[in-house]
Amino acid sequence: MTNIKTDKRTKLFESVPIPRAVVALCVPTIISSLVMVLYNLADTYFVGILNDPVQNAAVTLAGPVLLAFNAVNNLFGVGSSSMMSRALGRKDYDTVHRSSAFGFYCALFCGIVFSTACTIGKTPLLAILGADEVTTQATSDYMLWTVSCGAVPAILNVVLAYMVRAEGAALHASIGTMSGCLLNIVLDPIFILPWGLDMGSAGAGLATFISNCVACAYFFVLIYVRRNTTCVCIRPDKFCLRKAIVLGVCGVGIPASIQNLLNVTGMTILNNFTSVFGADAVAAMGITQKIYMVPMYVCMGVSQGIMPLVSYNYASGNQRRMKSAVVFAGEISVGFITAAAVFFFVDADGVVKFFMNNPAIIAYGVRFMRGFCLGLPFLCMDFLAVGVFQALGYGKNALVFAIMRKIVLEIPALYLLNDIFPLYGLAYAQFVAEFVLAIAAVAELFVIFRRLGRKTEYIEDV
Repeated sequence: MTNIKTDKRTKLFESVPIPRAVVALCVPTIISSLVMVLYNLADTYFVGILNDPVQNAAVTLAGPVLLAFNAVNNLFGVGSSSMMSRALGRKDYDTVHRSSAFGFYCALFCGIVFSTACTIGKTPLLAILGADEVTTQATSDYMLWTVSCGAVPAILNVVLAYMVRAEGAALHASIGTMSGCLLNIVLDPIFILPWGLDMGSAGAGLATFISNCVACAYFFVLIYVRRNTTCVCIRPDKFCLRKAIVLGVCGVGIPASIQNLLNVTGMTILNNFTSVFGADAVAAMGITQKIYMVPMYVCMGVSQGIMPLVSYNYASGNQRRMKSAVVFAGEISVGFITAAAVFFFVDADGVVKFFMNNPAIIAYGVRFMRGFCLGLPFLCMDFLAVGVFQALGYGKNALVFAIMRKIVLEIPALYLLNDIFPLYGLAYAQFVAEFVLAIAAVAELFVIFRRLGRKTEYIEDV
């Protein structure tokens, strides 16, 4: 391996001005996140062209299972990348290699188990997701490709992107992710629409499967080509169950994974409440959630993009640079997401109509969209705080926020608001959760920065 001390990626972490460093790490991540949103919206858009609420509902109902992939992605992607970046800050390259190998092979194993379990238990799973006699077959067809066949490439694609990003190669991580997403957008109309293969929602699933396989292939080729310089190592001989590696990865990854499992629980409850009102309501809720992902993924991209910079400088003792990165990222996140919230609130009718020009679905979607928009300005602070917790290895803090967000705030709000304002109250539950969490996030970040500042002053005095 080349001496990483002289590598330009180390300079990015250590000496490049904060705005340039944040932009270099976050812009490719944000772009890839937005392309991922387009890829998610592509399924909704092209299935929506069929003007068949059942096909659109199938994509929506399968959403929680696809979101559950993120539990594995975060366990081994977030966990191993945080461990890798902190080890890089300490110049501990053996830990970097073993952390990546551990994350890769555990993700591979979990992907196989996930797809097998969902295939064997398909019938009860569909019932849990809220599928009825009308939507069961279409949902099953979509999940055949995205879950039964597609779990492994979908998970490895994201985990490898996290690892590549951990060493500062945000552009390569984004190219890998975007290659699959763009291919999916190209394949969707060919597989879904009547002038192509006319497969409906099943075609959307097949396009997703092929695209994820291509993205995985990109990362495997990248790691092989850069095998003499990259810190990402997937050699079997580097895999180990060393206590420090397992605890380091899982200490951050498990809370991140639990957070996503709670997100799945929340989405499942939301879909079950919505499904009572019919396929039109489910389709409208699905379209609204996909639109909502655009600003949400931008904030997620900023949060994920700065993680290597925060981890590296925390481990190397440069607390001032770490704090500056977080503050700058927060400023750009709040500005963008507030503007996006205003746009979606004002033009909710036009945005929903773009995906399905159905009067009933538009009527539902406009009211859903405006409810979701209220929580957007507060969402970025929650994401940023959790990203900082993960970067610093503060898994317990991230877990507390996940529990507060879903179990303490959002899920109870879903039940309460749906009881008070049937169906339409569901869209305001997230606002309740995000408003409270934004206040908690600012307070917790202030406490962490103050504690680290005192620690730095003590070390300098000694």
